[in-house]
Amino acid sequence: MKIEIKSKKGLSTTLSVIVDKKTIQLKMEERLLQLQKEVELKGFRPGKVPQSVIKNQFGKSVYGEVIDKLLRETSSKAIVEKKLRVAGQPKIDLKQFGEGKDLNYELLVDCLPAIKLSPLEKVKANQYNIKIEKKVIENKLKEISEQNKQFVDKKDNEKSLIGDQVVFDYSATVNGAKFEGSEGKGVQIELGKNLFLKGFDEQLIGLKKGETKLVKASLPANHPKKELANQKTEFECKILNVKKTIKNKMDDNFAKMMGAKNISDLENLIEKQISSQYTQALNSITKKEILDQLEKIHNVDLPNNLVEQEILLMTKNVKAEDKEKYKEDNKGLAKSRIKLGLLLNEFGEKNNLKVSDEEVSSEIQKQIKGMPGQEKMVLEYYQKNPSASQSLKGSLYEEKIINLIKSKIKLNVQEIDTKEAEKIITEFNKPNVAKSISPETKSTFKNKNKPNKISKK
Repeated sequence: MKIEIKSKKGLSTTLSVIVDKKTIQLKMEERLLQLQKEVELKGFRPGKVPQSVIKNQFGKSVYGEVIDKLLRETSSKAIVEKKLRVAGQPKIDLKQFGEGKDLNYELLVDCLPAIKLSPLEKVKANQYNIKIEKKVIENKLKEISEQNKQFVDKKDNEKSLIGDQVVFDYSATVNGAKFEGSEGKGVQIELGKNLFLKGFDEQLIGLKKGETKLVKASLPANHPKKELANQKTEFECKILNVKKTIKNKMDDNFAKMMGAKNISDLENLIEKQISSQYTQALNSITKKEILDQLEKIHNVDLPNNLVEQEILLMTKNVKAEDKEKYKEDNKGLAKSRIKLGLLLNEFGEKNNLKVSDEEVSSEIQKQIKGMPGQEKMVLEYYQKNPSASQSLKGSLYEEKIINLIKSKIKLNVQEIDTKEAEKIITEFNKPNVAKSISPETKSTFKNKNKPNKISKK
């Protein structure tokens, strides 16, 4: 095998690779010998098919298989031998091939740029520590209480009012005829919520336990049975019970009902949840401040194929007729994402930052604990989607890099309350488009000496 650098232009390198015909012939013979032992053909005993017959019947497909394997192996070897830091997918341009001939091809490689990191002393950013006010926690408690109302039976002679819960059986008809789903038993609705059918609740106001009421309403437009959509329907409702709400006491019993140890523990859990939500949003603002300055103080040559790949990812779900305009409008954003991805990766590599499998597992466990009742669903999602775990690993890696940069810059730490936080977040969201680095882009900068899939030109 002969490897030469044919040309270099900017970040693009073209390698000339020649695999001699003797190597190809040996690979062919090895594969044909293997087939001779495996193939069963009519008229021949297993393993006794003459090699000439095997070659006549399978020669062309074996040659294609051998060449394809050689292209993968030799292109990888060429990249490693020439110590190229590959960006994106190398391309192969076949110059000569065919039985009895040398394999001659050119490998077109876009390389990652050499990046010189600038000092960080002049980079400044705001770091926000949020204090959750007692009133905010109290309001959240009220909201939770409202969402978890308790109902008690009304007296038999008491009529239903807005806010009461009515329990009823119904039998419905459309044009006097029954239909699938026309019977309901023990249906519960809270009057005034209008969660059943439009105009249904108000017709059940003023009823007592044991009464019957004919309610008229229209079935929804999105009814699964198209022939029933928007149909005027009569519901004969038998009132089984009428219940009124009782105010939840904000005590330890209510807290235990919500899964907490006591009311103090519930308040702490609420405070942590609200704080986490605000902190996540505020950290995104700090991160953008840092990224904007990193982008400004660094000059980086960008591999064209990475920019093109990023644009393709960004336009994946854009309508065909809008793609060209979208590409033009978002080329700058694509370049920004690639540049920041390269810079962050360089920081990570220079400081030997890594994310272990144990750290990924630990983060998955955190997510599982943060979604009570959905633990199995979260675990199965990661088990069935390896790419989700890889994406999570990329996010943890980026978080480590950002935290490292924070430790090296001047951070203006501010103590704020929720009102100030709301103002900061609102102002930030008005003009900004986040320069997020897509998981696909992040994965481009891993295993730099290992080429991605190779496309043939």
